[in-house]
Amino acid sequence: MEPTTTTFFDLVRDQIPLVEARMRSSPDQHHPQLQRAIDHLLASGGKRLRPALTLLTARMLGTDEEKAIGLAAAIEMLHTATLVHDDLIDGSLLRRGLPTLNAQLTPGATVLTGDYIFARAAHLAASIGSLPLMETFARTLMTIVNGELIQLFREQSGDERQDYFDRIYAKTASLFELATMGAALLRQANQEIVEDMRRFGYQVGMAFQIVDDVLDFAGEEARLGKPLGSDVRNGVLTLPTLLYLERRPDGPARAAAVRSRQLNEAEAEALVAEVLASDAIAASLAEARNAIAAGETQLEGMPDGPERAALRQLGKYVTDRAF
Repeated sequence: MEPTTTTFFDLVRDQIPLVEARMRSSPDQHHPQLQRAIDHLLASGGKRLRPALTLLTARMLGTDEEKAIGLAAAIEMLHTATLVHDDLIDGSLLRRGLPTLNAQLTPGATVLTGDYIFARAAHLAASIGSLPLMETFARTLMTIVNGELIQLFREQSGDERQDYFDRIYAKTASLFELATMGAALLRQANQEIVEDMRRFGYQVGMAFQIVDDVLDFAGEEARLGKPLGSDVRNGVLTLPTLLYLERRPDGPARAAAVRSRQLNEAEAEALVAEVLASDAIAASLAEARNAIAAGETQLEGMPDGPERAALRQLGKYVTDRAF
């Protein structure tokens, strides 16, 4: 029997506190502000979806539990570090309804805190003792930072949709990929299994970000902790907006206006309403569900059992959450 949308967490529920304890642990003394910042970031919650994905993959493949917990902690710490810098770059003062670090600290202190958390994440990964994992971890970090720089400098290839997919891979899917691929690497699985699990993590991560971008239009403000349509107002073109504007004769001009943040509040409100009323939302969700379906095919050769069923249900949760 397939698990429900909550029971895929049940299989690893007892391990999640161990992951968070590993994240809070430190190999040496550090400034009290750093620990306060880490405690604040961890207390702000989050789905812990990346640790769950890591742990379920590890259990399915028979990866050592201690190594899997270390990997899950390293990935979630890396994710946390990226949020610190993202909030500073974007000027965000709230995340999940709580003040961000840059709302409380100077820009310099926020940058240094993010740097420290990046280093903590790398230390957690290195302590596992796997060179292939560390190489993959470092490559993932480079992918994330390079993607942020491309977005910051507004670089375009001329293919808007491909630029979007490249951006969300760097921002989100690369970490999901690290979770599943890393668990396979620690099991010392053969290259075919490692590649299959990489593809699974990639597709789940791409779907996750597409749904996040849909929720920016169709979610609940209280749950999101930010106003609806924030991406449009911040000059970010996501899949729903792209799909809507692709079919309009004024699409290129309006897309350029979004990117350059030339829309006034009334124009931004109008665009958000138009996207929401169009079939671009349904088309974006279909794209996310197609990604999950593609990912599920990678699980077909994996060991059968509750963990594989839970990974399938995790994919369903990714596309169905908040709808």
